[in-house]
This record gives sequence, structure tokens and C-alpha cells, in this order.
Amino acid sequence: MCGRFYVPEEGENELILRILETAEERAKKLDAPPIAKGEVFPTQTVAALALSKRGAKEAFPMRWGYTLSGGKQLINTRSETAGEKPLFRDSFSRRRCLIPAGWYFEWERAGKARTRYALRPQWDGPVWLMGIYRFEERQKLPALSILTREAAPEIAFIHDRMPAICPPDKTEEWLDPAADPAAFVRLHQPMVCRKDPS
Repeated sequence: MCGRFYVPEEGENELILRILETAEERAKKLDAPPIAKGEVFPTQTVAALALSKRGAKEAFPMRWGYTLSGGKQLINTRSETAGEKPLFRDSFSRRRCLIPAGWYFEWERAGKARTRYALRPQWDGPVWLMGIYRFEERQKLPALSILTREAAPEIAFIHDRMPAICPPDKTEEWLDPAADPAAFVRLHQPMVCRKDPS
């Protein structure tokens, strides 16, 4: 699963900074909370790439977590069943997004002990977390949920799930409503490297 991720701070990644700046400008116009940077937590405002009404790939502010009855936040969605469940079906088909990050965090559990790892694919540049979004009543921002899949073999000892990650040369295809999202996730699973536990 994905319960935390890291967004590079100023000066660390020029492409991510441009995305953050555009999303921040839109958040201010909506009087929404600022875009989260550094270690990002559920319910915070994040920058996400999605298609505009004109069909162009643009940066938008979104809130991390679908709001369910009772106020519970659904921050992750299983990619294997997203196309089947009414709560996710329409978003999975028509409203997909990408959340840029530097890496994501996962915890290995051994009894009561927990070891945190920072994980990312073995390429330079942003990690493109695949997500879906929807519009909720009485909310200024769209709500997003990060898609998950089975863990890559090299990190399965940490956790059996991981976020679905889009290859950098396939971002247009992921956002294209004509693409088959379930097949896309199955076809693209990057090798993952890990930083020393912290």
C-alpha cells in the first residue's frame, strides 16, 4: 500500500517544482490548503497531473483520500478490482491522474518492530504514482486515491502491496481515457530500489 510519500523540496527536481507551482496557484485561487511538500500524509493537498477539459495534461491541486460515510478516508485502491467496484469504476475508466514524488515509504513489520524504507524505481526523475480521482459534494478540491498492486519481487519482503507506478515515457497513455487501465497496470511494473532503513 502507500500511506506516505515524499515530494522533493525546492531545488531538488525542476519538473516536480513546475508542477507544484502550477497546482499551488490553482489552490490559492480556490482558497484551498497549500500543496504539501516533503513527507506527505493522507488528507493533505497534493499536486497531480490530469487531463483538463480541453484534453491537455495539466497540474491540479487534489486532496489525498476519498471521503466515505462517517468521515473515513480511503487513500488507496486495489488496481485489480477498481474496474469492478461501483465506488471506483467510473474514475478508473475516465478520471485517472499521476502524483509526482521523489519516493514512497513502506514499513516492514517484525513482531512489534517496524522498519521504514524509502522506495523508488530505478530511473532518474520523478516517481509517477498512478491514481484516480472524483469530485465530492461540498469540497473545494477533487479527491484522489492512489492505486496499488502486488509488490515487486525485490521488495515483497517489506510488504505484499506497493503503489502502481507509471513509467516516465507512458504518462500520456495512462491519462488517456481510451487506454485500458487494468491492462496498463499489469503490463508495467518497474524494478524498485530501496534506501537504507530509517
